[in-house]
Amino acid sequence: MPPEASLAPPNAARICQFYKNAYRFATLYDREKRIPIYSAYKCKQGKGQRYEGWMIEPQLVDPNLGKSMADEWDTNMAAAEIEKNQAVLEDYRHALNIGKGHLNPVCHQPDEDSRAATFTLTNVVPQFSKLNQEAWANYENRIKKEAHVCKDLYVITGVVPGDEYISDGRVNKPSHIWSAACCVHEKGRRTSWAAIAKNDENHVKEESLEKLKKELAELYGIGKVDLFNNACK
Repeated sequence: MPPEASLAPPNAARICQFYKNAYRFATLYDREKRIPIYSAYKCKQGKGQRYEGWMIEPQLVDPNLGKSMADEWDTNMAAAEIEKNQAVLEDYRHALNIGKGHLNPVCHQPDEDSRAATFTLTNVVPQFSKLNQEAWANYENRIKKEAHVCKDLYVITGVVPGDEYISDGRVNKPSHIWSAACCVHEKGRRTSWAAIAKNDENHVKEESLEKLKKELAELYGIGKVDLFNNACK
């Protein structure tokens, strides 16, 4: 149930995030702004350790390279080639009051490998640190608690690109971060909810999926946004 193509920038990369012999989730990535526009995934409860490190996407350097994400320091690729179409760890090092905000968060994945796969820089954006650590983290934890009532819980978390950048204009700081969830119950009934936050405030506004879609259409400046291909309302 992917979002429609209207959210895609002209130079979009559609990444099937691959780690340890399995596809983990999907990301729409903006090569020019060097941020993900959204990550789409299934939310499942589980436990596991946090991955220590950050990975990059080799296929943003060369489509003929391996399909698995890789540690930035363990590749044979030149730094200039890696940096051309994606963010690197150095971009975040000196950003004030900015954290690496996961779109697919580690707490929404069920096992150690799935959790590790969220630690790719193609799955994070510059996020206001307090929002990342407090209000948005609280919202992510609430979604995790809701997962037990769903047979399947599909989540799309994305951003609205902003006018500000970090790292000397290399990486866009989104103006808003948003999330939409579609809960499929045992007998096929579907329910949904959504949220959005300004990326300079420590506040999350929860709202209906329909209201979020209308708000995103205005923020993106497009006619219509359909996040679940009309499969969830």
